[in-house]
Amino acid sequence: MKEWQKKHILGIKDLNKEELETVFTLANSFKEISERDVKKVPALRGKTIINLFFENSTRTRTSFELAAKRLSADVVNFSSSNSSLTKGETIIDTIKTLEAYHPNIMIVRLNASACLQSFINYTQASIINAGDGRNEHPTQALLDMFTVKEAKGSLENLNVLIVGDIGNSRVARSNIFGFQRYASKITVCGPPTFIPYEFNEMGVSVSYNLDDVIGQADVIIMLRIQSERQDDLFLPSLREYTDKFSLTPERLKKVKKDCLIMHPGPVNWDVEISSAIKNKIHPLILKQAENGLAVRMAVLYLIGTKKREI
Repeated sequence: MKEWQKKHILGIKDLNKEELETVFTLANSFKEISERDVKKVPALRGKTIINLFFENSTRTRTSFELAAKRLSADVVNFSSSNSSLTKGETIIDTIKTLEAYHPNIMIVRLNASACLQSFINYTQASIINAGDGRNEHPTQALLDMFTVKEAKGSLENLNVLIVGDIGNSRVARSNIFGFQRYASKITVCGPPTFIPYEFNEMGVSVSYNLDDVIGQADVIIMLRIQSERQDDLFLPSLREYTDKFSLTPERLKKVKKDCLIMHPGPVNWDVEISSAIKNKIHPLILKQAENGLAVRMAVLYLIGTKKREI
């Protein structure tokens, strides 16, 4: 493989197919580390990584922290609620202050969209996007795709169905960019108010009827309704949404036997997915979380090490 060239990972949109495969190959090798008694390698010893989260997170933040520690990096966790941001300091001022400590990598999550590019002007550190507003969530898409590849052996020419709160979903956008690298057909499905016009220009199919498209899918990604980003004018009643777009036992009967059903978490049970089928669905969702650790180890290694050859 060619040497890794990217200093930052701001979005899947910026990665080509060869770069995606590089991440997957390395993630596969890092999975073995989690099975050891001593779950550490010295790959990033002496490197400093800052988890810079301006928005709440459990899975992403925890897995990035664990990934960094398993690579022997020094990790600093930043919480905006306990910072000078509460005293009026700007995010840019925060970046500049942290830059004074010469970190190697900043992992950034925030609720604003598509502004991480500007942060590059204020730090020499590499920046990894851990989710920015409605824009992208690249490592979530990487772990989703890695999970699919692990289960199916290939990402080529799949029918991928993404269901739910499409417009507010950075996960949807990153997965669209990623699966399209493999000539997969993407369908987004949800209420009309959940699917902005921009998706008609992204090379995807749009459906407003889950029952019409659910039986064709090789992969189904159910999205969380993001109430924190919702305008009540765009949200149907939960009962109406559940009736038309929830994965219920009845709808599960229409799904292909080898179809993978995924969710980025946390799941609103009995809204996006019926709790009656939790035992069937939840194991793969937990596998996504497990794979997320390996994928984020791979990303940190590629960004953080001077040795780029794989």
